[in-house]
Amino acid sequence: MSLRPVAFPRAVTARERPAAAASRLARVLLTQCADLHLGGDVGAHLVAFLEVTKPRITQLVVLTAAAGFYLGSRDGVDVGLLVRTLIGVALVAAGTNAFNQVRERDVDARMRRTARRPLPSGRITPRAAAFFAGVISVAGVLSLALAVNRLTAGLAAVTLASYVLLYTPLKRKTTLNTLIGAVPGALPIVGGWTAAGGAIGPAVATLFWILFLWQLPHFLALAWIYREDYERGGLAMLSVSDPDGRHTGHMVLLCALALLPVALLPTLLGVTGVLYFVGALALGLAYAAVSVAMARAATSTGAWRVFLVSIVYLPALLTLMVVDKAVF
Repeated sequence: MSLRPVAFPRAVTARERPAAAASRLARVLLTQCADLHLGGDVGAHLVAFLEVTKPRITQLVVLTAAAGFYLGSRDGVDVGLLVRTLIGVALVAAGTNAFNQVRERDVDARMRRTARRPLPSGRITPRAAAFFAGVISVAGVLSLALAVNRLTAGLAAVTLASYVLLYTPLKRKTTLNTLIGAVPGALPIVGGWTAAGGAIGPAVATLFWILFLWQLPHFLALAWIYREDYERGGLAMLSVSDPDGRHTGHMVLLCALALLPVALLPTLLGVTGVLYFVGALALGLAYAAVSVAMARAATSTGAWRVFLVSIVYLPALLTLMVVDKAVF
């Protein structure tokens, strides 16, 4: 098994359009990565490399960045800049997720929910996945630096580093990992805001805290549902050390209640209007209601309700923000 030399048709320069540069880089990268695994066909390799990026999570990151960009735009949306931003964000998010799977491949192999992922199932090698993750991560950060701005590129780099180098290893050591992991999870909306030229201040800080607080009931509920799998994987989750679910349920409720007033602040700060305020209040009450039920009795059914409501909550809230600004 060996790497063959990478030969670009021509040098990628700062003057070249970032989207075209990223496209050319991706073609070369996929050719290179396909050679890192013996056997199989190119189509299967492409599917495996796509899976290692956790496409659903990457899509959610892109969605939050797009919302942040729209909200941070002052004089209309620069579509070209938005596209360049989302390409860079998607590359960094995909690379971050791929690095996470490389570092947790042993954990994934022990967990039933993740045993069929590309690395534990042997569909791609760790070296191939790490190479892939490194190239698309660097490409994403560079494209943001060259085609958007350095602040947004810096935020993307911090997101990558904090997720891969801090949150991922801490998942094996402390139940506080969920709190720590919520930081890189909340940064993409800030990156979208700064990409559009929005200033760092109370408004974007509020967006950050909304994303931060939303994640906690979402992931705590998921961890309760799969607590036996997490224990099998050797992860230090609150649900693993909380047999009756009392602490998990209380934490879910505490975070949902904290989110309720924070989610109303964009209207008070002039970012959104009445439509958003009413919608955010209704969504927050629904999130709090299912969290109350889980706090009273931590059951798999109750945790599933929290998880499902959380999935509806965030896209609905971001949509309300965008629609409110567009209409009013």
